Amino acid sequence: MTHDPTVMVGVDGSAASLHALDWAAAEARTRGHALRIVCSYSVPSFTAASLDGGYAALDDTAILEGARAVLLEAKERARADGPLDVTATVATGDATGVLVEMSREVSLAVVGTRGRGGFADRLLGTVSSALPAHAYCPTVVVPLRGADGSAVADDGPLPAVRPVRRIVVGIDGSPQADLALRRAIAEARAWGAELVAVAGVPVGAGAGILAWMPATIDHEQLLADAAEGLNVVVDRALVDNPDITVRRHVLDGTGAELLTEFSSASDLVVLGSRGRGGFAGLLLGSTSQAVLHHAQCPVMVVTNRCKDAGASDAPQ
Repeated sequence: MTHDPTVMVGVDGSAASLHALDWAAAEARTRGHALRIVCSYSVPSFTAASLDGGYAALDDTAILEGARAVLLEAKERARADGPLDVTATVATGDATGVLVEMSREVSLAVVGTRGRGGFADRLLGTVSSALPAHAYCPTVVVPLRGADGSAVADDGPLPAVRPVRRIVVGIDGSPQADLALRRAIAEARAWGAELVAVAGVPVGAGAGILAWMPATIDHEQLLADAAEGLNVVVDRALVDNPDITVRRHVLDGTGAELLTEFSSASDLVVLGSRGRGGFAGLLLGSTSQAVLHHAQCPVMVVTNRCKDAGASDAPQ
């Protein structure tokens, strides 16, 4: 599978998608990649009584023109900060399906979400929830939040995109986490960012997950063993990247809790997830879902499907 050095972003004219566009354009410039802007729409249909209960498709002329207007605005916005190789595509069909199929060809997919939290955004929206699980390249979900992490009104001014100066990657010893680490190293190199690797060990009394363990368990030894394992994983990844420095933290808590907490003082969180595909993969694992729901900064999800997508690609 060949992946072009291209960042793809889905837009629909909303404030959330335009903020994601800004982030994608900054990423493309930093890595020397092209930017592909995609606007997808489905033609609605209605029941036509005169057709014996059949369905009649609406004329999509107005919808198509609206999509083209969205893309024109997006292209002008993406080029506002300087020259950039930008292409724009209107596609018909389910937005998630369109972006998943196009992800076979690009190195990174980017989508936005309102980032308000609470019940209304519990599932983030169909595209931003399903795309990371199914994409054939890493996916970044960009929440619409201000510099202080607060939600931004849909009709308010868009916050500026922060340069990526601090990246946090979650490590749990899984193959997916190894892929995420490789991609995080590539991003740190491209941005000149500080890279922090975090592993969570829920050993505290309130963690619950290890409540069945005997009280005599040596919690300090658990943390020490986890730290040793983290060092092995990180050192192995740095063999081909000796000039990259990775700070390492093993802390009491779950991966979801820790990465969400770190997101408040970071510019990008990178994590791995199985991304099984099919119905079982419509929702990512509990950790990646929780981080996507609550993170205050953009989150990059790297799944098994990203193995051939240049997870460790060097910046151009």
